[in-house]
Amino acid sequence: MARLIKQSEAKRLGLPGRTSLEPVSGAIGSLITFRIAEIAPAKPGDKPRGPHMHDGFEECIYVLRGTGITYYESGEIPLGPGDIVLVPPNEKHMTRNTGNEPLVLLCFFAEPDVSARTTEYSSF
Repeated sequence: MARLIKQSEAKRLGLPGRTSLEPVSGAIGSLITFRIAEIAPAKPGDKPRGPHMHDGFEECIYVLRGTGITYYESGEIPLGPGDIVLVPPNEKHMTRNTGNEPLVLLCFFAEPDVSARTTEYSSF
């Protein structure tokens, strides 16, 4: 049965360097995870966050608003509204805001429990 999920019902995640909401995941009985991430513009003196890696599953990132760069082990991809990045399983990556407004991302995973199989790193 289809259901409506309000953003206000989303689980707030304490992930480094970003504000993340998780309205859909295995916690509500879903087979996928959907997150809304917001990365604030960098301020002078901010320490950049490190990359993370998803063990055995892809991440699909859609840029809703703002500009940034997704860094991965062998390169980087500049991002703007409407862009989509598909990150393969087991590849360290991170996205940074390069603009003056919040970078808002919609992140999709074919995995019901992303946190259980994601590792955060301090650097590449």
